[in-house]
Amino acid sequence: MKADEPAIVVEVLNGYRVKERLPDNIGEMTLRLGVPEIIRTGKDVTIVTYGACCRVVLDAADKLSKVGIEIEVIDVQSLLPFDIHSMIVESLKKTNRVIFVDEDVPGGTTAYMMNEVIEKQGGYFHLDSPAKSLSGTAHRPAYGSDGDYWSKPNAETIFDAVYEMMNEVDPETFPKIY
Repeated sequence: MKADEPAIVVEVLNGYRVKERLPDNIGEMTLRLGVPEIIRTGKDVTIVTYGACCRVVLDAADKLSKVGIEIEVIDVQSLLPFDIHSMIVESLKKTNRVIFVDEDVPGGTTAYMMNEVIEKQGGYFHLDSPAKSLSGTAHRPAYGSDGDYWSKPNAETIFDAVYEMMNEVDPETFPKIY
């Protein structure tokens, strides 16, 4: 961190389970606070997330692409400050649909992000479907990947939420899945 101000860095447990190559620029790498990154472009639904959920959402994006749904995935990268240039609203102008995904408990970070985008930045003007949040459940997950599956959003729950949203928009192209 290159700042004199205090800060909190949130490390999610799922990040410790993933093996990745150490970046070459570890001492030089910086992020502009309050500036999200569009990590996948799409035209149908915007999904807003961060941290370890990015990998899960990208997995769901690949599955959704196979059924003709292209989602835009935005990694917020910082919560305070949050999206200082309203990039998420710009995405919402294109897709008219948004889902907020996080591992936190209901009413936690997903609610915060939704409040920032829909209420404070005026994103509700661009919605054609109700905004939705997918968060973790209101209990402590069991240790291990099976605990994560039942307690946190996964590719299947994200797929189902997006597909249900698109079914509402175009039931002929996206019929109900039973």
